[in-house]
Amino acid sequence: MKRRNFIALGALAATNLNSGALNVFGRDQHSVAEFTKSPTAASELNADLVIAGGGVGGCAAALAALRNGLSVIVTEETDWIGGQVTSQGVPPDEHPWIETHGSPQSYRAYRTAVRNYYKRNYPLTSKAKDKEYLNPGNAVVSALCHEPRVSLAVLNEMLSPYVSSGKLTLLIEYKIRSAEYAGNKVKALRAVSLRTGKETVLIAPYFADATELGDLLPLTGTEFVTGTESQNETRELHAPQKADPDNHQAFTMCFAMDYLPGTNNVGEKPSEYDFWRNLVPEMIPAWPGKLLDLSYANPKTLEKKLLGFSPDGSPTAPYLNLWNYRRILAKENFIPGAYVGDISTVNWPQNDYTLGNLVGVTEKEFARHVARAKQLSLSLFHWLQTEAPRADGKQGWPGLRLRKDVMGTEDGLAKYPYIRESRRIKAQFTVLEEHVGQENRVKVAGMEAGKKGANFYDSVGVGYYHIDLHPSSRKQNYIDFSSLPFQIPLGALLPKRMENLLPACKNIGTTHITNGCYRLHPVEWSIGEAVGLIVVYGLKNSLLPYQIREGRDVLAKFQDFIRTQGVETQWKT
Repeated sequence: MKRRNFIALGALAATNLNSGALNVFGRDQHSVAEFTKSPTAASELNADLVIAGGGVGGCAAALAALRNGLSVIVTEETDWIGGQVTSQGVPPDEHPWIETHGSPQSYRAYRTAVRNYYKRNYPLTSKAKDKEYLNPGNAVVSALCHEPRVSLAVLNEMLSPYVSSGKLTLLIEYKIRSAEYAGNKVKALRAVSLRTGKETVLIAPYFADATELGDLLPLTGTEFVTGTESQNETRELHAPQKADPDNHQAFTMCFAMDYLPGTNNVGEKPSEYDFWRNLVPEMIPAWPGKLLDLSYANPKTLEKKLLGFSPDGSPTAPYLNLWNYRRILAKENFIPGAYVGDISTVNWPQNDYTLGNLVGVTEKEFARHVARAKQLSLSLFHWLQTEAPRADGKQGWPGLRLRKDVMGTEDGLAKYPYIRESRRIKAQFTVLEEHVGQENRVKVAGMEAGKKGANFYDSVGVGYYHIDLHPSSRKQNYIDFSSLPFQIPLGALLPKRMENLLPACKNIGTTHITNGCYRLHPVEWSIGEAVGLIVVYGLKNSLLPYQIREGRDVLAKFQDFIRTQGVETQWKT
């Protein structure tokens, strides 16, 4: 089969100057794309569903499709599937009801499998092993803070039967470089091995974009937006007066460390240490001091908030001990002598990178910002070793050790940036602040309605997290406020025009504001699960995704189907 018209990366963006949002137009809509042919023949692979991106949403989409008999191809840029929980080094951020409800059954099965992995393989104390809701790190931020490699093992275990049966093809360290599409349908993707340069054409009736930055959207001519919408566009209370397509939340290069008392693990000063050590972030409203400091802007009030740091377990009250915040392994959960100390990951305000963004930039610019973000994280680590103030009057904790093995890298930093914001599809329905933000919901629907999120007739999942926007690349400080338990509407998963491409990560129909509560781990899993089940149902019943939503009887049957698959479409009262 001869494949033509593969669109070169980065060639087809056009800016809509009226709305301030970045729009992309397809081939038959005055595209400025250059069409290229591969100079060498590429092999071909076929499946029912091709998923670009092996992160949380990609894995969930694959599992949903595979357990219903479909064949699936998954590509992943790094050598670890799992995205946020593995290659990005971020333990799950979840809502307080996650142990019993508020996520798909499959997500809770994943969480149980993580705990069981520790109970089967680790020298836990009998007390820890007996805990139904074991938290390996006993951390503040999550009820399931654990090591990236454990999530990697669990996800591989969940997918393994489908690999051996031939139903699943995992293309690790592959990146989608171009796409073939005609009209409203994607025909094929061209994937390139980042190790060998080998090209493979991936052909399927359906494609899912589970990449961290929504990479397939520009490649396939799918209309999308980036950055911040204006208040005039969305009527959102917390939206700015002027749209800014380049305003994105900070990304972070996470790392893991432990502490060996009495040792000196201080290495060479990072090359950009002096810059980061003295940086006072330019923010509106103002940041309260230097970035490398045991304080930050309180996300809700933006006033200076003091923090503590004590890796030896000494108290830091009344201040939060950052060591315990995202601790992924607590020594006390394991038999004496098993570990010399805790292991903690660092995804803090102090290593949020705001000097540029990664969406829609050249590969050279992407690499430059990632390199600088790495310098920020390494500088923070060096500062903790050498200058961080201590309760005993000393400075620094030289016994801190960068745990390269935990992240699986030579530099000790995560394999991939922790991404908070992506391109977002122009969807058949867009979730606005008035649907999920508590204050905005009361304003438009009244006090009683302000107790829960909008009721979406086409719900395909549920989720909850407060609206949490980190400082941005255009100097906007935190935006953090109360939200409501919400639903995931099917309309937000359907592009306005494209018929067989579905978003399966942070690229659904939200705004810059509502992305702040739809971007967390269990919601991303729910989105991926819904996408996998849409494809299953569509193929089985010869329906396109928009046709499932279009007819109320068909939609009701689809929702009945996904509920039998363990998906919650309504919040328990």
